Amino acid sequence: MEYNTERTQLHMPEYGRLIQQLVERCKTLPTKEERNEMSEAIVDFMGQRNPQLRDEEDYRHKLWDHLFILADYDLDVDSPYPIPAREERQKPPEKLEYPKLQGEFKFYGKSILQLIEMAIAQEDGEEKEALIEVIANNMKKSYNIYNKEHVTDDVIFRHLKELSGDRLDLTGIDSLEKSKIYHSSTRNKNQKNGQQNGHNPKSRHKNQPNKNRRK
Repeated sequence: MEYNTERTQLHMPEYGRLIQQLVERCKTLPTKEERNEMSEAIVDFMGQRNPQLRDEEDYRHKLWDHLFILADYDLDVDSPYPIPAREERQKPPEKLEYPKLQGEFKFYGKSILQLIEMAIAQEDGEEKEALIEVIANNMKKSYNIYNKEHVTDDVIFRHLKELSGDRLDLTGIDSLEKSKIYHSSTRNKNQKNGQQNGHNPKSRHKNQPNKNRRK
């Protein structure tokens, strides 16, 4: 009985033992013509066993790369694609860059950075001020949700200044009314609560007596 520990190592286990054995058989063929013919058949068989690869771009190239990996890069055949090198697979992956929003500002999210860049690119005017108002509103909401505490407008303006690299500085500008920042929703909520409690200002006039009504 043959144990797996005595068999050739599976270089790509997802292809299974059968394809690995076919590749090993191909390596032992005496002529290059025979090896070319068998390697073509193996690649076709690999594509049939893994039909999901056909949805990927240039999947035939990937199959040929996998063939050489299965052969441990020791297969003398004519490949229609550049033969991969062992060093390419052994090369460690590139280090991923961390998001720019870290520490104090991580709860704002990437969308805030994108909006800030859009505001910076716009010319000064009402549209730019409206966009900055949207940014400040969303920053304040995100801050309150994440920290579960009230934050003053001055803190939001300071964070906006830092995130924009000092290019959006509202700390000393009066053209943007601070009362607009994240207070409109609060007023609407208070009005709604007042209507539910029976304090509808429109209905108040209906209940007032008419002084000119005849007695």
